[in-house]
Amino acid sequence: MTTRRDLIKSIPSLGAAFALAGDGIFEAGMARAEAAPLPAPGHFHPKGKAPSKFTLDVLKHARDTLPFDDVRDFEEQKKGLIAPMPELKIMAADGHVAWDMERFKFLDERDSYDSVHPSLLRQSKLNNNYGLYEVIPGIYQVRGADLSDLTFVRGKTGWIVFDPLVSAETVRAALDLFQKHVGQGLPVTAVIYSHTHGDHWGGVRGLISDEDVRAGKVEVIAPGGFMQFAVSENVFAGNAMNRRLFYQYGVLLPASPYGYVGQGLGQGVSSGTSGLIAPTRLVERPIEEFEVDGVRMVFQNTPNTEAPREMNTYIPDMKALWTAENVTATLHNIYTLRGAPVRDPLNWSKYINEALYRYGQEAEVMFASHHWPRWGNARIQEVLRAQRDLYANMNNQVLHFANQGVTINQIHNVYEVPKSLQTKWYCRGYHGSPQHNSRGVVQRYLGFWDCNPATLIPLSPADSAPLYVEMMGGAAKIVARGRELHDQGQYLLASDIMNKLVQAQPDNQEAKDLLADIFEQIGYQQENPGLRNSFLAGAYELRSGIPQGQSADSASPDVIRAMSTELFLDFLAIRMDSRKAGDLRFTVNLVTPDNGEKFVIELENATLTNIKGFQAPKPDLTLTISRSDLEKTMTGAKPLEAQIKDGTARAEGDVGLLKKLAVAMVNFDPRFEILPGTKARTSLPPEDPFEADDIRHVIAE
Repeated sequence: MTTRRDLIKSIPSLGAAFALAGDGIFEAGMARAEAAPLPAPGHFHPKGKAPSKFTLDVLKHARDTLPFDDVRDFEEQKKGLIAPMPELKIMAADGHVAWDMERFKFLDERDSYDSVHPSLLRQSKLNNNYGLYEVIPGIYQVRGADLSDLTFVRGKTGWIVFDPLVSAETVRAALDLFQKHVGQGLPVTAVIYSHTHGDHWGGVRGLISDEDVRAGKVEVIAPGGFMQFAVSENVFAGNAMNRRLFYQYGVLLPASPYGYVGQGLGQGVSSGTSGLIAPTRLVERPIEEFEVDGVRMVFQNTPNTEAPREMNTYIPDMKALWTAENVTATLHNIYTLRGAPVRDPLNWSKYINEALYRYGQEAEVMFASHHWPRWGNARIQEVLRAQRDLYANMNNQVLHFANQGVTINQIHNVYEVPKSLQTKWYCRGYHGSPQHNSRGVVQRYLGFWDCNPATLIPLSPADSAPLYVEMMGGAAKIVARGRELHDQGQYLLASDIMNKLVQAQPDNQEAKDLLADIFEQIGYQQENPGLRNSFLAGAYELRSGIPQGQSADSASPDVIRAMSTELFLDFLAIRMDSRKAGDLRFTVNLVTPDNGEKFVIELENATLTNIKGFQAPKPDLTLTISRSDLEKTMTGAKPLEAQIKDGTARAEGDVGLLKKLAVAMVNFDPRFEILPGTKARTSLPPEDPFEADDIRHVIAE
């Protein structure tokens, strides 16, 4: 069983991975909090509070109106099954559970639950496809062993593998299953990373080794710019993203009908060992064709779609189209709740359209890095056209409304996906939702402001809320009215006024409990797992507080090594609290002779800056250290001051500046408070009975 303690320990944070510890300016690695017990369930009801009659009506309406008679997804999902995965639990190297499908048995025990949206339950049942499948002869997938699928394509001398999951442990289990039934003992001859998100490369060391790559036995192929974006997308706001993942991915929720029921793209994210082996070949041009282990492949670069760098692949001799994560069985995220630059839905739509006309006219099978394949050219064209129109409509119609004055605070109540697309299961919002995606489109083009001057420089909620409470007649009246609205099923109105009270009175547990009850009902009603998880996570924290425990271990050394020196220095500038820098002023020259890099680092005006390729004529300090040795400091293996002391690094000038700068550095903690009055608790029993999911730092879906 994976406890919440195991979970908190296993969430790496790129943001925290570069924390400054001790006295050295570049002494990186995790800033570990003292281990402390996690909270017991507290006010959290093990089975959740019962859904209200209003929630039951919402779910009944969905059951009565959605096209449940269309069962093609179930037919496609089970097609080609060769063997189920025998182990429901896959263990990690250190003995904890890296992957646990036993938690999701409840999904198949009943046709409906009164606390789960029927459409979401349907998707989660489909994601219980746990085993080895034949796509067509020569193409196979292991599905359900992680958030993403592992795909094998027969090459001339071995197997070409697409997208090796999150963890080496789940990849090894999938590879063992594959080799037992299909693989014939042939080696992996190539690995293809379809895009930069970590559930598509993190388990690569379960397949291949550095030695095999260096010896030329294995080719590693990725879209151009892969290494830069595989690291950079999660760095600058990494700690905040990790905290927000607790909500989007329901990290603290038990897997149950009253809690976590899956993530839409898959059942969850594994918590094993994540690594990264750099590509040996990059696809740079918009369209490139070449052979991979004797198999002719056509690569279609699709940058700035689902990921900053992504590519589809067509295998013409098999008439097989790989759509990476650009086309899956869901509406994807335009704006992702964990936080990320808003994606470009029009660009996304155009690349799907290009795939339709380049390859979709003849393809006979379409498969991807999540969910299940589609067979037959008519079915493939149907899905491609609908997904193309889904993203284009969201872009165009949201902007149509925006150009008529509909604001970011209104659009989610105005925009609707066209009825013809709502009836297609693969256009439903199992990862992105129409509500938060439509707001994302407005944000992309117009930003956060709704153009009402009253909202341009608003007070912080905690500053304005006391006046609201006073004008509404005080806490007792608000609680009474909030309870009335709750009992009437007007949950959004109830949450609005109760949130004001909780903001004004963070210690008012009665108010927090009522707001939690309200959030819970809203969560039960959601089709989208990110929305469901967020409301249920908010309810959990209002009742029980934020769990305390160890901070996560540092990000994998592979990922740290992949970071550019410039990116590392930029993040140090984010780590520095300008208010603590005072009048400190200095210039440092940094030289890494093994790779020929030079930097000027300056602190002035309480701002830390760097510029690559220059050296200051009269620096206060010059640091000379090889990039390979600097990586030891970046990963926390060896503090910089120790490297200076033993001569690995040379320092000329005022070394004491590093200690002065270290004082201004802050260790980010991914347990910061989101809802008032939910600060971490440390005095409750150390264990709880709930199993939990793990979210890796590299997940940027």
